[in-house]
This record gives sequence, structure tokens and C-alpha cells, in this order.
Amino acid sequence: MDYRKGSIGRVFAVRVDHGEDVLAELSGLAIKENIKSAFFIMLGAMGSADLVTGPKDKVVPPTIVWSKFEDVREIIGAGNIFRENGAPKIHLHGAAGSSKGMTMGCIRKTAQAFMVVEVFIVEMDIAAERVYDEKSDFHR
Repeated sequence: MDYRKGSIGRVFAVRVDHGEDVLAELSGLAIKENIKSAFFIMLGAMGSADLVTGPKDKVVPPTIVWSKFEDVREIIGAGNIFRENGAPKIHLHGAAGSSKGMTMGCIRKTAQAFMVVEVFIVEMDIAAERVYDEKSDFHR
């Protein structure tokens, strides 16, 4: 186990509007506001997203399984923002569903807001940064 101790900083209430990419908007905000460490929760709807829905097998390094949806789904998610090589790295897990089905996983690459996605960000004053771990082929 590894942990860092710190304090709570600023709090942001963010609205990501229809058609905007949630991940890109959060990265842009982190740059604009110089957010180095934070956690967030979000809710709303997405019109499309690419996500990792798990490893193919229980091995390290994992072979990841990609999924995608392009229909409208309600979304609830939690994540964090840390820096990696000086740039913001968004790590977002979420569950997205509609009457047609549900998927859950790590939302990566693109995540297009449908109507609105609300994100509540709590900045943390801690010294933490994501680094690439070659053994696991994973950013920790």
C-alpha cells in the first residue's frame, strides 16, 4: 500500500454541455485552474463513449477489453485527476445505462455529453503523480 496525506482545496461545480467531450473539458479545466490533484463525481447523460470493460483474463499485464456505446445513456461516475509527465491525467470509472442495457468500466479516449453532464470536483493538496509501471503496463 502507498498513500499520501494532504488537505482539501478548492471545490468546482462544472457543467459539460451537449456535444462536448467530458474528458477533454476536464483536462482543459485542470490546465486552466492548475489543478494537480483532485477527485470528482459526475452525473448526467452521454451520447457516446469508449471504455475499458475489464481485462480479458486475470493476468498481469492485462489484455484490455474495449467497449463502446453510441446511443444515449444516463451516466454516473467517479474519478480523479493527477498529473502525468506534467499534464493532467483523468481517470474516470462510470456506469452508463438506458432501457436498452447497461455498461460499466473505465471511460477513456472519448466521452460525449448528451444534454448536460454535471461534475463536482474537489481539489486535494497532496503530492501525487501518475507514473507508468512497465511490469504491469499500467499508469499508477
